[in-house]
Formats: sequence, C-alpha cells, structure tokens
Amino acid sequence: MAGAGALLRQCPLLLPQDRHGTAYEGFVTAQRLPYQDTVASGFSAEKCTRLHSCPDLVSFMVELKTILEIALKNTPDLHIPRPPEYYSCLVRDLEILGWNKVTYVDTGLATIKLKAEDSSGRQHLITLKLNAKYPTEPPDCLVDFPVQFAVSWMPQNSLTDIYNQFLAALESLKEFWDAMDEIDGKTWVLEPENPTRSATTRRIAIGNNVSVNIEVDPRHPNMLPECYFLGADHVVNPLRIKLNNNMHLWDPEISLLQNLKDLLEIDFPPRAVLEKSDFAKDCGICYAYRLNGSTPDQVCDEPRCGQPFHQACLYEWLQCLPSSRQSFNVIFGACPYCNKPLTLKTSLKKL
Repeated sequence: MAGAGALLRQCPLLLPQDRHGTAYEGFVTAQRLPYQDTVASGFSAEKCTRLHSCPDLVSFMVELKTILEIALKNTPDLHIPRPPEYYSCLVRDLEILGWNKVTYVDTGLATIKLKAEDSSGRQHLITLKLNAKYPTEPPDCLVDFPVQFAVSWMPQNSLTDIYNQFLAALESLKEFWDAMDEIDGKTWVLEPENPTRSATTRRIAIGNNVSVNIEVDPRHPNMLPECYFLGADHVVNPLRIKLNNNMHLWDPEISLLQNLKDLLEIDFPPRAVLEKSDFAKDCGICYAYRLNGSTPDQVCDEPRCGQPFHQACLYEWLQCLPSSRQSFNVIFGACPYCNKPLTLKTSLKKL
C-alpha cells in the first residue's frame, strides 16, 4: 500500500475503489482546477505513448498532471475562476439593474448581454465582456453603433452606469436611425442587403439600372449626405445637375428622404407597387446579381442597351480583349452586348 500512499499524496482527490489499490476514481488538479480523466480524450498520439510508457500508476499520474499543466497553459479560452468578490459584486449589480434587462449570461459570468429599447421602440443589445478586475476596470462594451461607444468609468461605478450611458447613446442616434428606417421602409434599398444599425450607407433604386448611393453622417443625419449616382451617363448626368442646382433648397427641418426627393425632383419607386427584382438586374457577364457581396454597378451608356455589369466582371472582360487599351486606372473598350465604346475606372490596386 506504499504505492497507494504516494499516489494519494500526488492526487488527493482520487478515491480507491477496491482494497488492492488497482482502481481509483476522482479528480486530477491542474492549474488549480479539478479535471476528470475525460480531458485526456483530446490528447495526441505522442502524449498517449508517453502515458503508456510509465512504469507504474504514480508515474502515470505525475506524467498526466504535467501534460495537463502544459495543455491548459496554452489554452486561451481557459476559464480561471474569479475571486469571490468579483461574483458577489457582479450579482449585486445585476440585481440592482434588473434581471429583466439581461438576455444572456455565460457559464463563467464573464460575458453578459443586456437589452434596451429606444424612444422609437427599436430593440438594441449591448454585450459586456468583464475581466477579473471588475469593477476596478470597466468591461469591454460591444454595440451595433455607427459611431464609437466610449464608456466613462470609475472604480465605484456599476453596470447601471454603463446601461444609462448606453441609453443616452441610443437617444443621441435616434434621428439617424429614424432617417435610415424611413429609407428602408419606403424605398428599394439595393445595398446593403440586410443593413445593420451601424451601416451608414444605402444604395437606393431610382429606376431600371439607375441608383444613388448615399453616405449619411450619423452625428448630423439631417444634413445633405454624400451622393454617388450609378447608371448610364445619359440618365445620371441630369440627376447630378439637379442635385447641384438645388442644394440650396435642402431643409434640415424635414426628413432626409423628402429632401432627396425635392432636390432630385423625383419620386423613388415605392415598395408597395414594385418588386426588388424590377431593379435587381443580373450582370451581363457572369449572369448573377451578387458577386462576392457586390451588385452590378457599371451600366452601358447606350440608351437602347443599358446592360449592367459588375465592375470586376467588366474589368476582366475588357482586359482579355486585344482591342482594349488602358491608361493608368482607366480602361477603354467596348460593351460586350452592343459594342458601343465604354470606359471603366477601376482601383489602382487591380492594375
């Protein structure tokens, strides 16, 4: 039984299961954490060979603990128990905040998701990732915002302080989200396909193979956004002229969408009457609408043609034609459909 005594000194959490000391059950401590033997299921063949070569059970357990220590030290997601005051402080903060605001808590009480509703009824989430020094150090805060969310924090603060700052930030972005929601609800947005709350751009359909891409400032959503028209020149040039001539009519007191209608002197195609497929025309080269997340943004200028293309597809097509010529980042070639001369401006990175 001398061997059994040595084994229990090495692994005091093991209990003998018979009188002969040939069977044990319990835990092995590594990195100050108790583990059952099931952790060995992920060992490599080399580690298993090392364990099989041990001359006795004590040597086997010593080798096993060594392998566990090395493996756990190299495991980035290893959950190390936090000090007791961490848990008591966190639970107290959650009780004060209200459990009805909590949507998720992980098993280690290190990641928490809280929900909130802004004054327009939109639902929002904030994810808090706490480290072991909470509340001395603030948690990392992850939000779906178009601007940076910086938390003001002092050691005496709590989750309630973060939550109140989150609510204040939601209200500061209310006008921006109101403007974007009106666009999403009343026009056909071609891109992004499923906009997040952090998305500041919208590509809005104007007509067949004609659209405008707007970039909205989330801090000043009622100001004139950056506008970039996509389509054949004979269609978009009059729109550019109207925009430039009517800029002085922009009224920050009315909605962004109504301002765009007034400046461009158009009505955007309504969602109630038309389908998105009326504007989502496939590329004339790859015969697909989406290519690596992008939609056709190049259009033949010939009014009787007007075939749309992905920029990448058209670039590859023109590069393969011996009649095409290139000057810096501009390629001169012909439309694959009507053979009308066209030019393609592309990124210098592709050249």
